Amino acid sequence: MKIKIANWKRFVVVIIFLIASLFFINAYVEAKNLVFKDPQYSFQLLRTMGYSSTGGADIGECLSTAYRIKDGNNESWYKQWYKTAKRLEKTAERFLSKGHRQSAREAYFRASNYYRTAEFFLHTNPNDPRIVRTWRKSRECFQKAAKLSKRPIKFVRIPFGKTTLPAYLCLVDNSGKKRPLLIIHSGFDGTAEELYFEIGRLAVERGFNCLLFEGPGQGEMIRVQKIPFRPDWENVVTPVVNYALRLPEVDPKRIALIGFSFGGYLAPRAVAFEHRIKVCVADGGVYDFYANALKHCPPNMKEILKNKKASEGFNKEIMKIMSKDADVGWFFGNGMFTFGAKSPTAFLLKLKPYNMRAYAAKIKCPVLVVDSEGDKDMPGQAKQLYNALKCPKTYMLFTENEGAADHCQMGAMMISNERILNWLEDKLIKKEPKEK
Repeated sequence: MKIKIANWKRFVVVIIFLIASLFFINAYVEAKNLVFKDPQYSFQLLRTMGYSSTGGADIGECLSTAYRIKDGNNESWYKQWYKTAKRLEKTAERFLSKGHRQSAREAYFRASNYYRTAEFFLHTNPNDPRIVRTWRKSRECFQKAAKLSKRPIKFVRIPFGKTTLPAYLCLVDNSGKKRPLLIIHSGFDGTAEELYFEIGRLAVERGFNCLLFEGPGQGEMIRVQKIPFRPDWENVVTPVVNYALRLPEVDPKRIALIGFSFGGYLAPRAVAFEHRIKVCVADGGVYDFYANALKHCPPNMKEILKNKKASEGFNKEIMKIMSKDADVGWFFGNGMFTFGAKSPTAFLLKLKPYNMRAYAAKIKCPVLVVDSEGDKDMPGQAKQLYNALKCPKTYMLFTENEGAADHCQMGAMMISNERILNWLEDKLIKKEPKEK
């Protein structure tokens, strides 16, 4: 089928409406009008504000910041969140200088999350120096808070080829007692620091040690080391397991791997090969990342990708839209940034190998596949993954009635962790061997 370039304006109109539901740019109805009319802004506000239950935000601070932001204006978003983060950082420094260590820790944690939020929409221009600068501020504030934590939070580096993966080892205590370990990574756009608020803090309180790490395409690995995503995630996780097994606090018979969002593909892919991991959690589950992308694109997207002239026309029009539309700009901007692609179509083509078709049946350990009733980012993907698994498996659905139906249960961290950590307790803690 030949694509006429003259049809591009019609295609682009379709794209604008359909891409709004693509992957991580669609917000659940509860977040849809949270301060902003722009659904992406509302969802990211919900995401940031949702960490108030785990120490990463305060609701009043978030709302005050949000109401100062011009809807859909990425510069305004950056400046106002940066302003709030900077204020909290200075507040933390003042608290610390007066000996108020707990208050300093709390303020540093919130500043870290707000710096992360400020940086979120900058990826449309991967050369923007503020990306690394603001990300560093987020990490620095987190690490200052970690040093003031009552429970150990240690920044470590995991050998990985000729370089290292950054990670945080979060321990229940300094006793050296062997405990179950949760190895945790994010997905398309998260950081290791965010994972602490998403699950790390609550997991440690339940008796789990945690290793929060960033792999290729994530956090430092893409921003500083310039290493993009790779589909063979087992070759990322295996060095992490090797590192973990050398830690005196780790029980080698009780290791779990958890992947969030796009990590719902990465983690299952890893355990298809890395059998030292005893259980796996995919929140939410991803069966075919590429197919899900095409499902939200124009019906002839495959033909467009096969046709050089059509692809060039598509790229030209999308690049124009990216500078004006926050949703489209963020999705393609972050996609090209984290996958090392030079154009929108090149990014889409890089998604082809990210599927579990040949790997789901290879998984041997028990897998928890998490789904969210209102997740429009990857509808049906979790159920597809669950159905393809041949190993012991559990399907866990979060609903609108619970208030946890958004992508990765954003805005409902307590509800999410209660059920997910209960499942992990049943698998790893209740079976803990009794001390002689």
